[in-house]
Formats: sequence, C-alpha cells, structure tokens
Amino acid sequence: MSSVSPIPGISPGLPHLHHLPIRKTWSLSVVRRPIEAAMRLYWRIEIHSEDLVPQTGPVILAANHLGVVDGPLLVAISHRLSFAMAKREIFVGWLGRMLAHLGQISVDRHQVDKHAISRAIQVLRTDGVLAVFPEGVRAAGDLAWARGGAVYLAMVTGAPIVPVALLGTRLPGQTTNQLPARRSTIHVVYGNPIRVPQYDWPRRKVVVAEWTERVRRELADHVVAAQLRTGVALPGPPVPKPIKQT
Repeated sequence: MSSVSPIPGISPGLPHLHHLPIRKTWSLSVVRRPIEAAMRLYWRIEIHSEDLVPQTGPVILAANHLGVVDGPLLVAISHRLSFAMAKREIFVGWLGRMLAHLGQISVDRHQVDKHAISRAIQVLRTDGVLAVFPEGVRAAGDLAWARGGAVYLAMVTGAPIVPVALLGTRLPGQTTNQLPARRSTIHVVYGNPIRVPQYDWPRRKVVVAEWTERVRRELADHVVAAQLRTGVALPGPPVPKPIKQT
C-alpha cells in the first residue's frame, strides 16, 4: 500500500493511558492452551500461513465475522497472547466476569467507546496482539462493509493489520449463535500484513474513512482468496434467530 505524509499534530502520544491499570496477562496465559485443546478435540482446525503474523511488536488481527465462536477461536489458537474486542452485551453474568478477568475488551458498538479504545491502544503500545472484527456484527463474512476502528488503532500505534479469513465457524442454515457441527473443519487463513501510516493527533475523520475503505478492500480480497485456497465457501447470510413465544 502506498504511504502518505503524517498529519502534523500537537501530541503524538494521545490518547494518554496513565489512568488505566497495568495490563494483566497471567490468567489468559494459563487457560488459553486448554481451551485450544478442547476446541481441537471438538472441531478440525486448519491454520494457514500463521508465519505471516509478526513474531514481535504490536499486531492487529482483523477478521471477518461469521459466528459466536470467532472471538474465542482467534484468541485460543494464536501463537502469541491475544486480546479481542467484543460487544458489551456479552459481558454479563459469569461469562462477562470471566472475559474481563482474561483481559478481553468490552466495547459499546452504539457510540464512540473511549474506554474500549484506550484499552485497545494499551494492548498495542505494550507490544500485544489485538483481535478485531471490522464488520462489527456477525454477518455474511464477506467484508462488504467495515468500521474504522482497526485503521484508527493502526494510525495511533503503528501496528500492522494482519487479515484473517475465518471459514467454517458458521455452517449454511445456521444462526449466528449456533456452533458448527462436531468434527466439522474450521479454516483460519492469515494474510500479508497491511501497513497504515501512523498519524499524530488530530486524526481527521476523512483520512480514517479513506484508509478504512482501502483496508476493507484488501480484507475482502483476502477472504475471496482464502475460499479459493481452502475450497470452502462462505455460508451466506445467517438464518434469522427464532422469535421466542411469550
């Protein structure tokens, strides 16, 4: 991708993160391998081109979003400790407490969530790996649209964006809350890192939007290439969830 000149700013360190507690990693380090083992017992998981993920430094994993298992899968199988941004609605009850304890990031999708953004930047500024789903919702998984969060985070931190194509995490005829069948095959295909220029503050919306569209096209192309590589097609739009009778 071509590079552009940084926008002059008054404080390249913005946003400041001094108000956040030190990021804890020990609990996720302990549980992620047993979770990966359980997933591999339940499904056949095929990982492609993981060597394209940088071994050191900050990384943003940008994946298409098909089903409920996508986030846990990306975090569990990554050879580097990874933290995912997930919708606030699942951070309730025992599941929410567990996700928070494991350092996963709750995000309010209906407004600019400054706390979630700060948490994500903290992960990247401490050379961590952040998993995001630019589509914002579980959908067809073809990256027909993308939100600007991944690009904004890359502009702030300089982290490369690594495309990830997920195939098989939702099967045709399933809702987004259903798990793929036992012993079905899931493919995780990594792509070449995308470099977005790092910008000082302020970061203009029009520039974020322009780069978001550039990156979206590359992510969508990667999903197409992954289908050709694996022979597995996207499952199509999800089946509507059944309406509960009152």
